[in-house]
Amino acid sequence: RWGCTGSARRGREWFAASGSGRRGGAEELAEPGGGLEGWRGQSRGSPQQLAERYADLAASHSEALRQREEREWHNARLRQENARLRQENRRLRRENRSLFRQALLGPGAGDPEEPAAADPSEEAEVLRARLGRLQEKHRRALQHLRRCRAAAGPEASELDELLEE
Repeated sequence: RWGCTGSARRGREWFAASGSGRRGGAEELAEPGGGLEGWRGQSRGSPQQLAERYADLAASHSEALRQREEREWHNARLRQENARLRQENRRLRRENRSLFRQALLGPGAGDPEEPAAADPSEEAEVLRARLGRLQEKHRRALQHLRRCRAAAGPEASELDELLEE
């Protein structure tokens, strides 16, 4: 596993020659279960233990692959949902713009019940009717503000500003 450089062999030889400060170096490496456990160049343990480790690694790998596939599937579902929501947002924005335009133009704008006047005198009459409706709405809004101000007491400075406008 260590490749062609022989680094595992050199490592063992160096370690055996150094004595490692413990028992006898080379004798320690020759003993089953002795030496540095978990050292990369050695595989300690019985064939059964190695088979169990391999099975655990294979199971972990399979689980990681399953989780990856699950994440990919979930991400694909989220991308589809995002696309659907983007379309819905576009539709709602268009609808909001349309409703806002209608509100700005007034209640008679685009109403099939109130046809557009071709004659200037009819157009003036339509505008007068719209002005009357707006004045009535304004009068009711002022009454509502005054009632709110009376109920709010001393905290009504904001309402006073609106009434002055």
